[in-house]
Amino acid sequence: MSTTDTESYIKYANQAFMEVSGFEPQEILGQTHNLVRHPDMPPAAFADMWATLKSGEPWSALVKNRRKNGDHYWVRANAIPIIRNDKAKGYMSVRTQPERKEVEAAQKLYESMHDKGGSAPELHKGIVSKKGLGKLLSIWRHMGVRRRIRLNSLALWGALVLGAWLLGQSQMQFLSMAAFMTVALMVMTLLLESQFATPLELLKRQSLNVATGNNRQTEYLQRSDEIGTTLRTVNQIGLMFRWLVDDVNQQALNVQQACNEIEQGNSYLHGQTEQLAVNVAQTSASMEQITARVQSSADTAQKAGVLASEASAAALRGGQSMDQIVSTMESITANSRRIADIVGVIDSIAFQTNLLALNAAVEAARAGEHGRGFAVVAGEVRALAQRSADAAKEIKALIQASTATIEAGSLVVSDAGSNIGDIVSQARSVADFIAEISKATREQSEEISQVGKSVADMDYLTQQNAQLVTQGAQASSSMQWQVKNLVEAIGVFR
Repeated sequence: MSTTDTESYIKYANQAFMEVSGFEPQEILGQTHNLVRHPDMPPAAFADMWATLKSGEPWSALVKNRRKNGDHYWVRANAIPIIRNDKAKGYMSVRTQPERKEVEAAQKLYESMHDKGGSAPELHKGIVSKKGLGKLLSIWRHMGVRRRIRLNSLALWGALVLGAWLLGQSQMQFLSMAAFMTVALMVMTLLLESQFATPLELLKRQSLNVATGNNRQTEYLQRSDEIGTTLRTVNQIGLMFRWLVDDVNQQALNVQQACNEIEQGNSYLHGQTEQLAVNVAQTSASMEQITARVQSSADTAQKAGVLASEASAAALRGGQSMDQIVSTMESITANSRRIADIVGVIDSIAFQTNLLALNAAVEAARAGEHGRGFAVVAGEVRALAQRSADAAKEIKALIQASTATIEAGSLVVSDAGSNIGDIVSQARSVADFIAEISKATREQSEEISQVGKSVADMDYLTQQNAQLVTQGAQASSSMQWQVKNLVEAIGVFR
């Protein structure tokens, strides 16, 4: 189905028309119907169509149309003017698929109209009319009921008059009979016209009004015969059609309003989804940075753990060395004490030697000259003993000082060993803490990686959602366009 304005520009075409013709909506809307006109169609056929439509009557005939790809297709075009307030505002054509034999007959007719020109059959309101003597027979098919009644009455009057004349009556009788038959036939003609022609004209007018949507007035006849029943049926069809159109139009307007609201909601949702996508993308980038930083912290903590372990091991080795130093210092202290004891023995020996030298000097003095040499030796021995005693005293003092120093050093080394032990313990604690930090950092890195993966999944889903929203917006726009076309299509019948 398609509708055009009074200048034959296409205003609406349904999906079936698009599919059969092969055109897209943007390619056909706003174009004239010449876009689908096939060159095999004779111009006289379209001239008859436009003449019929402009007279306010429907036109129905087979038409050969052109597809977008250059191919063709046959349809039975059922065209009718769209009339409002007795004035055409456009035209509507509903196309149906014809029978094969109808196509063959139409093809022969149109070829004949192309080849024979003026001598070929022609179309009158979509019906084939022959030329020559055949045209006289075709006139009967296009004659109105009123004219048919009058023509039949006139023929009957002629036959009756001829019969009266053939009876050989007098002139007065013939004229009287002719006058009577004329009046009787006129009365009968008027009666037939009032009983058949006038109601049928009313039925035709009402049918055209219903078909063209000209007005919503309902015509009635106070009779229940075939004509009265047919008129009531046409009125009922018109009422049902108008009710259906009004109801569908209201529903279409409601759907159009809903589509507008859906489009607004989709626009808002599209904006929010895009903003969410931007936020998720920023969050994803931030999560990647956080993951990198946490991973760097984990690596640093791991390195610190290794260094802490190495420091703990070094401190442990230092503690062990300090223990060895303390043990060595204790050995030195013990040896110093033994040396002091030995020096004491030496000092005692020197003291005894000095006493012996003193006694020898006394004895040498008593011996006089004979003991002088011995006195000298005794003096040297006493001097040597004195020096040995002095040296022993100095050694003793040095040993005592060294012992005191060694003891003080031992205390210091012992304290240092204790401190190193504390350092080792603390280093182990630090290593344990760093190990826990490294473990926690690795776990945190894994959790952040999971969060990052979740954010990435959310970003993917958000992108998918954005695409779905875009598709929804496109579908909503398409639906809105279709509803708009539906409203326009329904408007044709209102």
